[in-house]
Amino acid sequence: MFTGIVEELGTVVDVTDTGDAARLTVRGPLVLEGTGLGDSIAVNGCCLTVVEALASDPDGPIDSFTADVMAETLRRTSLSGVAPGDAVNLERAVTAEKRLGGHIVQGHVDGAGEILARTPSEHWEVVEVSLPAELARYVVEKGSITVDGVSLTVVDAGETSFTVSLIPETLARTVLGTRAVGDRVNLEVDVIAKHVERLLAHRLGGEPS
Repeated sequence: MFTGIVEELGTVVDVTDTGDAARLTVRGPLVLEGTGLGDSIAVNGCCLTVVEALASDPDGPIDSFTADVMAETLRRTSLSGVAPGDAVNLERAVTAEKRLGGHIVQGHVDGAGEILARTPSEHWEVVEVSLPAELARYVVEKGSITVDGVSLTVVDAGETSFTVSLIPETLARTVLGTRAVGDRVNLEVDVIAKHVERLLAHRLGGEPS
């Protein structure tokens, strides 16, 4: 589980096509502190498992990790388009003693949206993101949504898009600061909303649509 509070901007070092999957190598020394093989790291909001820890300099410290990205993940997320040199949002799985600074994030991407517009102002920037039709019912004004692994509060929620306001800290410390109109972003809606919907559907004798 994650909180949507990005710890580090990492850099994609290598992407290897393995046929039905891809192997991703990412440099991120901070998130590797206290992280071992088999641990989870969210990369642009996608929960990935560390399969190898590496040093970019043979005589230097461990500063990079590799993770396997399955075909389903590539199909459903923007990780299919990452290339060496790209910046990515990184967050280690939350531990019991940590503060839940954002909201409950699973790292299971529900779909991809597209940056539709960016409107800067003096102290923040309003960003509009397209919303897949099947996710619209889970997105509400002042509710939580995860965009590329960043926990954000929804400003306006529509049937086909939503807006969020990005403060300078978010613009500077995450990839959302450089996402351009037309770029794809990973979306994860509030898991609590999905559970409530399913429970109510059973109680009312139906199934979620």
